[in-house]
Amino acid sequence: MSQKPRSYREKSIVFIGFMGSGKTTIGERVAKKLYRDFIDIDEEIEKEYGMPVTEIFRVHGEETFREKEKEMITRLSTQPLKIISVGGGAFMNPDIRDHCLENCIVLFLDLSWDAWKERLSLLVASRPVLQGRSIEEIEELFHKRQGIYADHNSKFRTDHLDIEEVSDYLISSLKTSWELYD
Repeated sequence: MSQKPRSYREKSIVFIGFMGSGKTTIGERVAKKLYRDFIDIDEEIEKEYGMPVTEIFRVHGEETFREKEKEMITRLSTQPLKIISVGGGAFMNPDIRDHCLENCIVLFLDLSWDAWKERLSLLVASRPVLQGRSIEEIEELFHKRQGIYADHNSKFRTDHLDIEEVSDYLISSLKTSWELYD
């Protein structure tokens, strides 16, 4: 028996973007306003392992983390009406990227390097990928990942916008697209 394709309105929404771009904060707000469940993949992995991502990387290694990340994203993104925030590196995996693009609405929260740099001091301690790197290495990683985020359904520049402005704009855009595609 074949499964009926999910309507555009029922598809889960996946937020992508570089670490610290606001995926969790904005995702939570959009989920609340659309009455959907919010899932932060990193937080779910932390719950399962009983430790922060930095500890998971240290104790179990990045490969173990990435395998768990792929399993969770693949499973949760096929469920309807979810808002999912994926880690900044998740879309480096082509299987995750392809799966999300096939099953979800993928929204890229784009933040310029200059705007992102203003957040750096708040991010380093909690992001294992940033630890021990120079500002030049971090900038190289930032620009390298921009190409990975190029595969998306919509892109939203968030420089100097507050959470309400971004979430309201996203919701308005989503509702318009639902009317057009359903």
